Amino acid sequence: MEAMDLLKNEKVLPVPPAALLALARAALAEDVGRGDVTSLVTVPPEARARARFVAREGLVVSGLGAALAVFHEASAGEARFSALVEEGERVEAGATLAAVEGGARDVLAAERVALNLVMRLSGVATLTSRYVEAVRGTGARITDTRKTTPGLRLLEKTAVRAGGGTNHRSGLDDGILIKDNHLALAGGVAEAVRRAREGAPHLLKVEVEVESLGELGEALGAGADVVLLDNMTPDEVRTCVEFVRKESPGTVVEVSGGVNLSTVRALAEAGADLISVGALTHSAHSADVSLEVESC
Repeated sequence: MEAMDLLKNEKVLPVPPAALLALARAALAEDVGRGDVTSLVTVPPEARARARFVAREGLVVSGLGAALAVFHEASAGEARFSALVEEGERVEAGATLAAVEGGARDVLAAERVALNLVMRLSGVATLTSRYVEAVRGTGARITDTRKTTPGLRLLEKTAVRAGGGTNHRSGLDDGILIKDNHLALAGGVAEAVRRAREGAPHLLKVEVEVESLGELGEALGAGADVVLLDNMTPDEVRTCVEFVRKESPGTVVEVSGGVNLSTVRALAEAGADLISVGALTHSAHSADVSLEVESC
């Protein structure tokens, strides 16, 4: 089906929110600078183009809203952008993800930034889906971390959800997570949790990272809501989970540290409630997506 037909048959997305437009503006400023000199000298100002985003491999879709924002900014709102699939939808190679029509120079100026975002975010969603599939049936949930690309955190966390994962903290202001450096400065697990319990707003849960059964006992005794088992083997996780279920059944157990696709299932089967995986965002490969452009 031609891109023009796709645009006629599908709902055109609305104007994106201000935060996405600001991100698109900054990304275009970085890439386009004072102007796309190649297009300025080779493409007539009146020329128009239509294009399709095409998956060149199987993937889970994310980032079309960001691509819309880029084309909207590049064309001062003139380009017409239509998504053909949903956020989080799994597609096969050859699937058309979206179509766009506008001034040819605008389309070319937006091309690389829009593609980079769709490829990056679809890569995060696709990798997340593999982790989610790896723990299916265990009851464990896959969650992300703050190991995100600066400036893209909200988009990357949206991509994690598109892949079936869940989100951890969005930033330092929306959750208390006491890690090793806090423990070193606060005087240990029990003291750090005690201070957090006294000073935290009543709606915020207190999570603390522990590296041994002894520290776990301190955390539970001090009233931690969530314990983070750091860099433990599946056998160590199983022992700690059994201890938590006996001593403090309502406490959530999170596992983190060195998790990969070959180890995540065993950690889930050891009883973890949550498994946080930095690799979802810091090691995801960009999905293979192309933008096929033609004159109209």
